[in-house]
Amino acid sequence: MSAFVIDPPEVASLPVEGEQARFPVRRIYCVGRNYLAHVREMNEGADERDPPFFFQKPRDSIVEDGGSVPYPTLTKSLHHEVELVVAIAKGGANIPQAEALEHVYGYGVGIDLTRRDLQTVAKDKGWPWEMGKSFDHSAPFGALAPASRVGHRADLTIKLSVNGKVRQTSTVAHMTWSVPEIVSKLSEHYRLEPGDVIMTGTPEGVGEVLAGDVLEAAIDGLPGLKITITEPVAS
Repeated sequence: MSAFVIDPPEVASLPVEGEQARFPVRRIYCVGRNYLAHVREMNEGADERDPPFFFQKPRDSIVEDGGSVPYPTLTKSLHHEVELVVAIAKGGANIPQAEALEHVYGYGVGIDLTRRDLQTVAKDKGWPWEMGKSFDHSAPFGALAPASRVGHRADLTIKLSVNGKVRQTSTVAHMTWSVPEIVSKLSEHYRLEPGDVIMTGTPEGVGEVLAGDVLEAAIDGLPGLKITITEPVAS
């Protein structure tokens, strides 16, 4: 006899480069406004060294490399945002910056798909960002690379192309808040646990995508990510 009154959802997980076993995903945290040039391109008027703030995406919004993303409902302005992804293997609260990298399992590349028009409404009204950020298929991720293999470099090139044309290019060294700072600050708000992943913000060059577009995201030394935007799902 089942212990549940309905079938439980499948465990969300990500592939790991060179491994058959997968990385289970508990929560997806996202960092807002973490590249200065992106803050400026969005004309947000924010203090350029504001403390980092966070929002979340549902773990069942993950789309893996080679997957398709149906153009989402309720938007006429779907945008791409390429990001470094940090996977947590060791939990903790109030983690000191000096110890933060000890909690990191590995890294990957992700795309924070955004219903920009809905996000803009939320900003104007002071609402949470989730309606613009946390919809179905909004979190494409590449495979993870263990830190034991790739290290913790902060000079990695990050880029995204649409239909073969580069839209975003920068380095993760341009993040306002570094990975150790992000992990430490996030652990003040939430106790981090193994299986948590963090999207660390996007550089400048965000833009609109349409059905039929092919997006390719890359970070030096990490597995790549390629997805296709498809026509909306028929209601």
